[in-house]
Amino acid sequence: MSQSWPVRPGVQDQRGFTALEMIIVLAIAGMLAAIAVPAYQGYVLRAKVSAAVADIAKIALAIEKYDVQHQALPPDLAAINCGDMLDPWGQAYFYLPFDDLKGHGQQRKNKNLVPINSLYDLYSAGPDGKTKGPLTARDSQDDIIRANDGRFIGIASDY
Repeated sequence: MSQSWPVRPGVQDQRGFTALEMIIVLAIAGMLAAIAVPAYQGYVLRAKVSAAVADIAKIALAIEKYDVQHQALPPDLAAINCGDMLDPWGQAYFYLPFDDLKGHGQQRKNKNLVPINSLYDLYSAGPDGKTKGPLTARDSQDDIIRANDGRFIGIASDY
């Protein structure tokens, strides 16, 4: 036998949420999402930047090892088994040895247009996948770079 709760005559049984309660719950959920989503995206970006910094440090170490063994810089990243490495945004890393360059035209440069490395450039184009020579260019601000001959590896805008 099922038990039914007594209901006063003329009053309907109300078991549920009112529209106002639902609107309040949805507003609270929306505010929490508005706070949580950007925080999560910031965390994901920092994790990808850290991964790119670690990759660049690893590639730079392989380049230095190759240089010690062969008394020359590798011609490309494939020579050190890093040619198929992709940055966290799915793009290939950029490597430019200065051995055969004439002048400083292709080298990465700081705000004073002075090359940031003396032997080679190694960097990721960053989240937007775009890059330009000078670090002050808008397309280069988010690049992950190796500068000062390896004493700095990080976001170009922080250099």
